[in-house]
Order: sequence, then structure tokens, then C-alpha cells
Amino acid sequence: MTAEAPRPFDTASAGASAPASPVRLVIVSAGVSEPSSTRLLADRTAQKAIDLLSDAGVPASVGVIELGPLAVDIAQAIVSGYPGERLQTEIERLAAADAVIASTPVYKAGISGLFKSFADVLDNDLLIATPVILAATAGSARHAMVVDEQMRPLFAFLRAMPTPTSLFAAPEDWGSSALGDRIERAATELVLLLRSGVGTAIAESAWAEYQHQFAGNASRAERAASDVDFNTDLMRLAAGGSALAS
Repeated sequence: MTAEAPRPFDTASAGASAPASPVRLVIVSAGVSEPSSTRLLADRTAQKAIDLLSDAGVPASVGVIELGPLAVDIAQAIVSGYPGERLQTEIERLAAADAVIASTPVYKAGISGLFKSFADVLDNDLLIATPVILAATAGSARHAMVVDEQMRPLFAFLRAMPTPTSLFAAPEDWGSSALGDRIERAATELVLLLRSGVGTAIAESAWAEYQHQFAGNASRAERAASDVDFNTDLMRLAAGGSALAS
């Protein structure tokens, strides 16, 4: 897997200058209907983040990973242990993201199985210290806590940085100004995390301390390799050699 390395932000002052190339936002949407309220929530959130970045003089681009068309590829990757070319391309897109908006429908009081299956094929190192907005939609407000009860622990395991504000929308929320207020608050938190450069600083300073999965975070694969002592008995055996150094 190959992807560009994260680009640090200039945080010399409160009004940090824009990076040389646009901030890369990536939407991951597990919505399968057409139109999809799950995708709509992610799109509204991404647009607000772009507007806030633009107001700060920071250009941004948005990529979208729709999981519905990848359902077969994801299932095959879980069974085989290897992602196919199309799925690999989307994983690389996610690895190159500066920030992520993850949006899923809720089924039977739980996040989408498709969303969870996609997370299952991701390497554990892929999203270390990446700012993420967590979002979910459902047919009833009874599912409002699913985002924080299920998505937040999942992204904590992946060592990402979810914003303090998560998003949830039931049918009655779409006509409410409160949803727009929550979207603006979550987007503001995401932009502040991005402009502070804290994610990059965390990963840069602590990278050697993580237990790495190889073929993981593409932007740091070379560094991860240099962090490992390949001259131990265990590593020589794993490489098919002898436990005794020659």
C-alpha cells in the first residue's frame, strides 16, 4: 500500500497558514438506499467543514467511499484475508485522509454490519491520530446513543481522534435547527483539530511506541519498518531463516 504522508500544518500563530495542498477530507458512508440519509448527513457535515476551512483560508478537497458497491469486495477480503484491487484503492484513499467523516445507518440497535465489516478489514494502524466525525442515522430516536456506545469505542481501538461532538439524525431531526447546530459544532471541532496539527504531532512523536501491523498506515510504512529490529531470533525465524545468527 502506498500513499502520501500526512502534511503538518503551520501553527506558528492562531491564524495558521494554509498547507501547500488542500486538506483531504474523506467520507465513509455505509448508506445503501437511494437517496441515502446516511450519505446526506455526511455530505452536510463535509460541506460545513469545507466552509469553515475556506473561511480560515485553508483549501480542502473531499473524497467519498461508498461501502454499498464494495459489499462483495469487503466480504471476500474478510474470507480471504486480502483486499481486492478495488477495495485496496479505497483503503489507500482512507489512509491518505487528513480527516474522516464516518457515517452509518443503524439496524436493530447496532451500527451497519457493512460498516463494521469494512472496519474489520482495515489495518489497526491506518487511522492513528486521524481526526474523525462520527455520524449515524436511524428510523427512531431510540437509537441515538449507538454512535457513542458503538462507533466511539471502535475508533478508539483504531486510535483515531473522534471529535467530542458526534452526530445522529432520526427522521424528525431533519427539519430541526438543532441538527444544523450539532453539525456546525462537530465540523468546528474537526477543523480546530486539523489546524492545530495535534494529530500529526501525536503520530510523529509516538510512532515507535505503537504495536504496528504491517501493510497498515501507508504514510508511515517505511518508518514502521525502521522501528523494528529484524535481527532477533524471532524475526529471523519469521523470515524463514535460522534462529542462530550467522
